[in-house]
Amino acid sequence: MGPPRRKVLATAEETLFPPDELAQGQQIGRVIKATGNNVYLVEFPSKARALVELPARFRSTIWIKRGSYVVVDTSALEDRDNKLGGEIINIVRDEKAWRKAPFWPKEFVKQPTAVESSDEEDESNVGKMPSSDESDA
Repeated sequence: MGPPRRKVLATAEETLFPPDELAQGQQIGRVIKATGNNVYLVEFPSKARALVELPARFRSTIWIKRGSYVVVDTSALEDRDNKLGGEIINIVRDEKAWRKAPFWPKEFVKQPTAVESSDEEDESNVGKMPSSDESDA
């Protein structure tokens, strides 16, 4: 049985708006991949990578996709002797609002989604059915 609905809604609302500022030891990172057991590989603006843990309050409540952004507390797990480099303390859900925050890293520039088509792509036969004019004889 899952968590109560009020708890799920409270957690979801908590992650919707960015904080006024990030505390010492907190960084925004981009999720590269889920490695399993609520552990994610995250890339920071400095191009450094670290394994981070998803705390229990977010598990089975908010799903994290590759390429999404999270706030990581890198000082949270210093006392533990393991490979984890931090703990996810917030998940960026409204990316547009978060990008307006003064602490948003300049390295995480929004990528354009429009794809320009060229003449070479139009003439490619990859993924197309052969024309009826061609014969295999």
